[in-house]
Parts: sequence; structure tokens; C-alpha cells
Amino acid sequence: MSESALQISRPVLVKPAYCPLPDTYDEMFEAGLSPRAASEPVASELLSAPPERINELRARADRMFLRMGVTFNVYGEDAGTERIFPFDIVPRVIDADTWKALEAGLAQRVRALNAFVADIYGEGRILKDEVVPRDLVYGSSQFRRAAVGIRPPNGVFITVAGIDLVRDRDGRFMVLEDNVRTPSGVSYVLENRLVMTRLMPDLVRRCGVRSVENYPSDLLASLTEIAPEGVTRPTAALLTPGPYNSAFFEHVFLSQQMGIELVEGQDLVCVDHKLFMKTVNGFQQVDVLYRRIDDDFLDPLVFRPDSLLGVAGLTDAMRAGTVTVANGIGTGVADDKAVFAYTPAMIRYYLGEDPLLPTVETHLLRDPDVRKKVIRDLDQFVIKPTGASGGYGVLIGPKATYRELAQMRETIESDPGSFIAQPMIQLSTHPTFIGQGANVALVPRHVDLRPFVLLGSKVRVLQGGLTRVALREGSLIVNSSQGGGSKDTWVVDG
Repeated sequence: MSESALQISRPVLVKPAYCPLPDTYDEMFEAGLSPRAASEPVASELLSAPPERINELRARADRMFLRMGVTFNVYGEDAGTERIFPFDIVPRVIDADTWKALEAGLAQRVRALNAFVADIYGEGRILKDEVVPRDLVYGSSQFRRAAVGIRPPNGVFITVAGIDLVRDRDGRFMVLEDNVRTPSGVSYVLENRLVMTRLMPDLVRRCGVRSVENYPSDLLASLTEIAPEGVTRPTAALLTPGPYNSAFFEHVFLSQQMGIELVEGQDLVCVDHKLFMKTVNGFQQVDVLYRRIDDDFLDPLVFRPDSLLGVAGLTDAMRAGTVTVANGIGTGVADDKAVFAYTPAMIRYYLGEDPLLPTVETHLLRDPDVRKKVIRDLDQFVIKPTGASGGYGVLIGPKATYRELAQMRETIESDPGSFIAQPMIQLSTHPTFIGQGANVALVPRHVDLRPFVLLGSKVRVLQGGLTRVALREGSLIVNSSQGGGSKDTWVVDG
């Protein structure tokens, strides 16, 4: 076996032997291919298993996901197709000390983002003090003038946040993006754990993996805590766009786990500035609405008049203080990719603290000097549309063709304010099984991490998160819509 092949306590029967990528942080192995301390039990038990055992575990996992209905709907060329979310059985392990630092940084970041949203729809102090450019905020595609003056209970606009983290070549966690509109993916975190505890209960127990099963109760507690003032036993409901949405499985799952009604727009009505859901026993008032549809479709009287997904009059009910919507209208301005560049300044401004988590360097292409430099060296940057999500519209310069680079230069010049540039981060990799049967192989694949943070009367951080993995060789795009999969994320106390 060569020096680059995996060496652990028992012979590795998976072929070919694992070879980490050069100049890249490997989540499971240190230099010399010795397992990192927290990952040693996984490396010694799982990665030394014969192909027959690996294939058996993978097949059992797929059957469990299929039985549980853990799927996502596909858009684009295969529109209407429902697929199992690809899952890899090698878990990502994060030690307790690393997680403690991440948890503190995540809580700090969400508190600052929430303060920012409350401020710009209120007094606008950060704009008056010119910490964040006024035209950048008001010009954002996610800024909603209809939210100005709305005061949710406890000042909570962002109840659920998904913060995307990446690890650079030195192993340092950095914030890549914030998701504070309708972040998705937490159901996969919970179902991934359920599958792993059934596949390898002894290994999960031996590693001292922290539980994630309290998330639905924590989410319900956070929703209850932001109910309108004076409501002692609030009624909550989850608003879904319906079964054709890519995350519909998650909507069903969370409503069932929390014990609240899953509703569509046609099930709701606003009367006298109050929100009600239609039941067999008549109207029942809804105090907290956990919405999983975008702003544009939420209220046809204020946003898109052709929307059949939302509820006419909902914005007025929010303004009257009779119902709380989570997340609030207009929160997307806080995850605008241009506004992202100012998040360290937000933390200092609102909290008087230095950021605990570094952010990926972000260049605003609306600045002529910055734009000139980026366009000149476009093949060295990742270009992202400021208002998009899901990995759509992203150009990875070092992997782009000449034609793609030329087209992007023209697009940027025509609308520079709609794009940002970031240096390409060599995302960390994790051992991942690919192939089938006798051809199963253990290979490095790039990963990111989406922890979930809840904000009610206090901050709650899920003990783990969604590790997404780019299953295509060399790919840095981890989104399920772009061919990505997931892993279980273990925060371990051992």
C-alpha cells in the first residue's frame, strides 16, 4: 500500500484505498492519514468494512428513506420527478470544543442579523450612521416596504436561520451565506439521524453523539414565545405552498412533529385584521403562522396579485399585532449576498462585539474599481447573483469555460449591482462512498455545513446540522437541486 493510501487499525477492503485531495482539509484524517481523534471510532469500524457490508448498509438506508418518504421534488428538465435525497453513510464528526466555538459564533450572528432587520424596518439607525449603504438596502430585491413599521413580539423577525459554513484548507470554519427567509433542510438532519441510529446503534452510542431529536419541540417553543402579547395558549400553523414544492416533505414532517396544522392559503382567511383557519367546526384563530412560502406569494393585496398561495389581508393582520408570521416579511434583505459583506460591521454595531466567526471575503461589483479588478481576473473568483439561492446562477471562475467567462463579463457589465464576487474557497472534503456492488469506492468529496438556529425569547442552536456533500467529482456545488447529497452530522462529547 502506498504512502497516500489509508492506514487504520484493520485492513481496508474497500477499493480503491482512500486518497485525500492535495492542499485540502480532510474532515476525517490528519496528515499521514491517521484519523482525527473524534473520528477514530468511525474510521476503525466503518471504513474498514468489506464491500458487502457497505453495500448492505447503503441499501438498507435507501429503503428506510423510501419508506419514510424522505424525498424532494425536482425542478427544471425533470420537473415533477420525486427523488430520495442522496445519503452517504459515513458521518461527519465534530468534536465538542470545535462545536462550542461554532455555537457561540452562530448565536452571535443571528442576534445581529435579527437586530439589523428590526432596525431597517424601524428607525434605520445603521443606515443613518452610514454603516451600511442606504441604497444597497433599499435597492435589494428582498427589501419589502410593506414591512416598514411592523413590530413583531420580542422584536423577533428571524425565528429560523440556516447559516451555511465552509471549512478552508487550514480547517477554519467560515460563513459563506446566511439563509433567513424560509431556510430548509432540517428534516433531513432529523431523518438522517434516525437512519444512522437504526443502521449503527452501537457506534452512535459509543461515540457519545449529541441528540437532535428535540428540534421540533424547540421550534414550537420558539414559535410560542413570539405569539402576540396577551395570548396565553397560542395556536400555531405551518403554511405550505403545497405538495409540488421541493420541500413539501419537510413541511409535512415538521407540522406532524410539532403537532400543529399544515395549511395552504385556501385554508386561511383574514377577517377584521385577524387570521383564521377553516375547520369543520368553523373558523379558528391562528396566532402564529410558520410560513414556508416566499414574500412575493404571501399576501396578494400587497405583493403578487395573482398569488393563490397566500392570504389576502395577512400583512394588515401582522401590522395590527393579532398574528405573528415567522419568519417575518422582508427578512430576505439580511441574506442578500451584497448585504452579506457588511455582516461583520452589523455585529460590531448592534452587539459591540468582534465577530466570532469569520466570513468569506465578498466584493461588491457595483463598485467600479472592484468590478474592473474582478472582471480582469474573473477566472479566479466565484460570481453569485445577490438575490438568488439554491446554487442557481453561480459561476465558479476557475472551473468555467472561456465562453462562460465571456458571457458572465457581459452580464456583470449590464447589471453590476446584481452580482458579488468571492474568492474560491477550497472546501474541505470528507470520505464518501460512491459506486455500487464490487465497484464501491471511498473517495473525497467536498462538503459544507448548515447549522440551524432558532430565536424566540432566547437563542437555541441545533446540536449538529445538515452536512451537504457534492457527489460529483470535483464539484463544489452541494445543493440537492444541483446533484448534492447529505451526511449525518455528529457532535460528539467523547
